[in-house]
Amino acid sequence: MENYSIIIFILAIVIGLSAFADKAKLPYPILLVIVGVAIGFIPTIQEIEINPEIIFLIFLPPLLYDASFNISPKHFKTNISTISSLAIPLVFFTTFWIAVVSHYMIPGMTWPLSFVLGAVLSATDAVAAINITKGLGIPQKTLTILEGESLINDASALVAYHFAVATVMGATFIIWKAAFQFVFLLAGGFLVGAVMGKILGIILRTVRNNINVVVSFMLLMPFVTYLVAEHLHVSGVIAVVFLGLAMARLSSKVFPEHLKNSSKSLWDVIIFLLNGLIFILIGLNFRYVLEDIETDMILPYIGYAVVITIVALLTRMVRIFLQKINLQKAFKNNDKKKRKVSENALLDFGNSIIISWSGMRGIVSLAIAIGLPRFLEDGTPFPLRNAIIFISIAVVLLTLIGQGLTLPWIVKKVNEKAAQNKIDSTS
Repeated sequence: MENYSIIIFILAIVIGLSAFADKAKLPYPILLVIVGVAIGFIPTIQEIEINPEIIFLIFLPPLLYDASFNISPKHFKTNISTISSLAIPLVFFTTFWIAVVSHYMIPGMTWPLSFVLGAVLSATDAVAAINITKGLGIPQKTLTILEGESLINDASALVAYHFAVATVMGATFIIWKAAFQFVFLLAGGFLVGAVMGKILGIILRTVRNNINVVVSFMLLMPFVTYLVAEHLHVSGVIAVVFLGLAMARLSSKVFPEHLKNSSKSLWDVIIFLLNGLIFILIGLNFRYVLEDIETDMILPYIGYAVVITIVALLTRMVRIFLQKINLQKAFKNNDKKKRKVSENALLDFGNSIIISWSGMRGIVSLAIAIGLPRFLEDGTPFPLRNAIIFISIAVVLLTLIGQGLTLPWIVKKVNEKAAQNKIDSTS
């Protein structure tokens, strides 16, 4: 079966499974991943090669733009401290601890290779987090934190990944250069996003009476913004996120309701199909990665993936509960500081548990793992490349299926506990 035929086949499955997922009360992404794994083992299905550049260009811009466009600006601003602490420091802490565990646990895993694996698995995935938490009755504040973190942390993970790979390739890692590049990427991405938002705003004000032209520009601009940012060697991820935030503000002030509805309807269909393709592709690729692993190493690598998943989860929980404590201390000391912490920014135990458990990995981890160079500068094969890819995909599947399937139960228990506490406080 040709690749384009497989894509049509997959899209038909995505549409059919969406209806089944609603009736079966299963998280939609989990069902797609499981079915993708099953389809991958059909003998007549050919491999669909995932080109990381295509993933970052075709999938990321519209998904990031849509999420940032629909995020609550009020909740985003209120919870910016928590979002930034999860999107930047947590990514580097996760990279470090996965690297430490991998180095001492996996035979042949040198420090540079360990940091490559850590960087690949350091960031949560916006697509997975948003889709799995949708419809679970999670408070808007918690959803905003998860979405905000997932929108920004890709940039942190990509910086860590590029430096780790460069070290494996023979470059010398210098921390001040890494820090400077990270700031440059973020600031540059913000600037590109802001400028492109201004340009798009001027265009849309000019042609706002032509619905087709307006919607077409809004569809095209995330891709253009991403390409411009990457061409200037700054963060395309951050540029698209700030473009989405800028368009959300403009939309609320300028566009008539019928135009918003037309744009939203088209975006909803596109995002629905892209999401479906992503999760099916994650499952489909498992079989072909599995074929590159020696049979006697499959179980050990799965075991390593389980340990790494636990380490990533524990690192996340520690960071989130430390943030909870820091916010409470800052709130108590509001009178002593000029910069006050809002009571709405505080995290309770239930929110902290849900945010901790919602740290699923997804398409970004898969794309950058598969995008590992095949050869070093001297022409020798990239060390443990297949092992890193296999372990990365195993961790992605473990977080999506393991955490994703148990998240509804955790949310239910947290909500029941909150309801009980409310009853106790009023009685």
